[in-house]
Amino acid sequence: MEELISAIATANGAGGIAVVRMSGRGAEAVARRMFSHRGAFVPNMLYPGEIDAGAFCDFGMCVLFRAPRSFTGEDVVEFHCHGGSEIARGVLRRTLELGARLAGRGEFTKRAYLNGKLSLSAAEGIGEMIAAQSEAQVRAGYLLYHEALTGAGTRLQGELTRCLAQTDADLDYPEEDLDTAARTEVAAVLERVRDELAALARQYTAGKKIRSGVRVALCGVPNAGKSSLLNALLGYERAIVSDVPGTTRDVVEGTIEIEGVAFHLIDTAGLRESGDAVEREGIRRAEEAIRAADLIVWLKEGEGPALTFPAGTPVIVANAKSDRAGASAGCDVAVSSVTGEGLDALRRLMYERGFGRENDGAFLLSERHYRAVQEALSAVQEALSAVADGLPAELYCEDVRRAWTALGTISGETANEAVIDEIFSKFCVGK
Repeated sequence: MEELISAIATANGAGGIAVVRMSGRGAEAVARRMFSHRGAFVPNMLYPGEIDAGAFCDFGMCVLFRAPRSFTGEDVVEFHCHGGSEIARGVLRRTLELGARLAGRGEFTKRAYLNGKLSLSAAEGIGEMIAAQSEAQVRAGYLLYHEALTGAGTRLQGELTRCLAQTDADLDYPEEDLDTAARTEVAAVLERVRDELAALARQYTAGKKIRSGVRVALCGVPNAGKSSLLNALLGYERAIVSDVPGTTRDVVEGTIEIEGVAFHLIDTAGLRESGDAVEREGIRRAEEAIRAADLIVWLKEGEGPALTFPAGTPVIVANAKSDRAGASAGCDVAVSSVTGEGLDALRRLMYERGFGRENDGAFLLSERHYRAVQEALSAVQEALSAVADGLPAELYCEDVRRAWTALGTISGETANEAVIDEIFSKFCVGK
């Protein structure tokens, strides 16, 4: 495990700084052969000096992080050289000539996990932050990295351990007649765990929206102001605006961020009966976009016919022409794409109904976490049923252990090697 590995830790291409990182036994020895500093290396201090890459030299900096107080838990050395592909590659090539091997994908973070520096879900949080496409995903990844989800899982595992202690006492000392008291205590703990797991599972919906964004379908009859509203929300002209009904023949998309969450806006064709084959295809695609949407913004035009939307999908009814006479009644918000009136109110409604109020808890960002929570929840529910039916303790004990094991996969405590390898294979080399 302490085999010396090396990789470029920064993105390829021209830049101000590039970082070449080594981890493992012999990192300091390689640094002393490549770096001009000849005194003692005080850990965690950046030293300026010359980096000898063999074929050329560069003036940069070097820092040593001593085990176990480093990211990986091993001796780590970083060379901070000038940015540029060839400089970093040359420095890396020299570390390999001096005994290091090229690190695999995510190997630095994997070593941190294997050395107990962070949990498996915390490692996934780092990946989420690196891959983030919105501020919300950065925040959620940071919570994951700082063990918010692992902490919740470990705490619930502790509760389940209490249940196992009660049932073990019931099994080991049947002559003490602990059955009734033990069952009452076990049922109370399991009910509490069940409720918390159910609440955690509900966070997966928000987690998916954080990762993928919220799909918002702007719909209404022709000339209701959909394209104008799209342009107004985006802040630039993305869709063609015309007084001619049926101008929008296909879906037009654009993305905005509201409080850090990405909202993918979809301008759809006006919904009406049409004899035009091209327009009918546009309407079909509009209906398809509405069915796939997380949120629908219905631009109500006068007293036109009410539309039927998919059950369970939140709908905002908007009057998009508040600057004109004859505003529609029964709308949630009135906006004007011309004056900007009501746009902030519409954004607040979109956030509240399309995403919901964010909290400081742990979001389930990956399907792996969701499956683990769902498996634990199912096992706890089965255990509760067994307790209520008066079944022997050894039966519901197995369900409790199954729930404990499922929660352990979140932190990595009970995750198998295939799962661990799959997670780190998604990381870039150098992280």
